[in-house]
Amino acid sequence: MIDIYTDGSCIGNPGPGGWAAIIIENDATRKLHGRADNTTNNKMEILAVIEGIEATPSGADVRVHSDSTYVINTMTKNWKRNKNRDLWARLDSAVDKRNVRWAKVKAHAGHPLNEKADRIANAEARGEPVNDSSSHTTPGKKLSHVDASGKAQMVDVGPKDSTERMAVVTGSVLMQPDTLKLIEANDIEKGDVLGVARIAGIMAAKNTAQLIPLCHPLPLDQITVEFRLDHERSSVDIRGTARTTAKTGVEMEAMTAVSVAALTIYDMCKAVDRAMRIGDIRLRRKTGGKSGDITLE
Repeated sequence: MIDIYTDGSCIGNPGPGGWAAIIIENDATRKLHGRADNTTNNKMEILAVIEGIEATPSGADVRVHSDSTYVINTMTKNWKRNKNRDLWARLDSAVDKRNVRWAKVKAHAGHPLNEKADRIANAEARGEPVNDSSSHTTPGKKLSHVDASGKAQMVDVGPKDSTERMAVVTGSVLMQPDTLKLIEANDIEKGDVLGVARIAGIMAAKNTAQLIPLCHPLPLDQITVEFRLDHERSSVDIRGTARTTAKTGVEMEAMTAVSVAALTIYDMCKAVDRAMRIGDIRLRRKTGGKSGDITLE
């Protein structure tokens, strides 16, 4: 049984928010967390559960511990889903692939993992560093792209075996609400913004080794670039997935796809909105290779 302790937080409701999920599996602990600039407490509560469940294998036995009556009763007592339907649909999809049980936790009752999730979620909402180790990085490990004298080097991957590898990266372009409406209506003068941005992201991923000096050229099996229009945040959210069968990881290809897709959106829309902001580009998930599978917030 995999136990997941979740919590969400929001300052202002709506306002800046954070979420956290603590996953306990075979005495090992993983902590996932993230934030949003303009959200609600309920959204963060649902998202914490989604991220926690999605980080577990399909078919797993999972028990979710949450102090959110909103989440627990919606999933166990069929409360009406008048809002946040996109998140509920995503949660349903995650639950359908696993055997999920639900446990209601009393808020601030002293349960150590519930309290830890609460602290992390609140820190994210306040934009503060999370003073709780949740990184998959090993302290003291040397940088592979630097030799003993401190000079840059290309890593020799020759001795490695080729394995199936996948990476998922997300990012966002924040803009004025009117700009988002123009994109949705396909009324931007330069043309189909998302269609062009998708092709740009795919092309960029295929040329990653030409852009990043020490990156190995990889035979890509697939690159996908997906978009979601978030009217509450007034943003285009980008999700890039890269797949390969190779001797090294494909994270940089996914990063490049999302970055160039975001730049293309800016380029095509800058005539009507020069204040657009590109940000929050991050690795969400990787599989394959010596380091194994990693899921981050």
